[in-house]
Amino acid sequence: MKKRSGREVIVITAARLFYKQGYSNTGINQIIKESGVVKSTFYQIFRSKEDLLIAYLESTGEQTVESLAEVIRKQETPKAKLLAVFEYLEDLVQTEDFYGCHFLNMVYELPENSDKIREQVKKQKDNVRRLFAEALAPLENEDLADEIYTLFEGALIGHKVHLDTWPIISASKIIKKLL
Repeated sequence: MKKRSGREVIVITAARLFYKQGYSNTGINQIIKESGVVKSTFYQIFRSKEDLLIAYLESTGEQTVESLAEVIRKQETPKAKLLAVFEYLEDLVQTEDFYGCHFLNMVYELPENSDKIREQVKKQKDNVRRLFAEALAPLENEDLADEIYTLFEGALIGHKVHLDTWPIISASKIIKKLL
């Protein structure tokens, strides 16, 4: 088993804390303590908490897109691909350690002038939109991909508000009607 670098340990620790506690409620000292790195090592790797947040969002974004792409790859038709994504989402939100979309959680916490972080969130969300467009490529309907993306985001927000799966199930029903 490969030993993790200090950077990896810090990002993994921050990811867990940011996701569960929120960005604003997680301090650098807590991250340093729980990661087991010394303060000087932390600041050699990350100049600021914002830099660490960007690294967390990049890492989580890659994992999220890969998970969704894997679900999509297992299906044959555009309809099956998209319904599989929503089935995956329905299962995901019912896990014990699901606290909402990592990226939407961050957007809710950010002050308006957090352009660098907002751009990273937008980049990840655009990657999800691109996955939907690729899944729908045989239909040559980019507008439909944006509509499905909007349903996906709405289902995530609806779940966060209601703590129930019905928003995801409703979005799936709309997809069945659209396709």
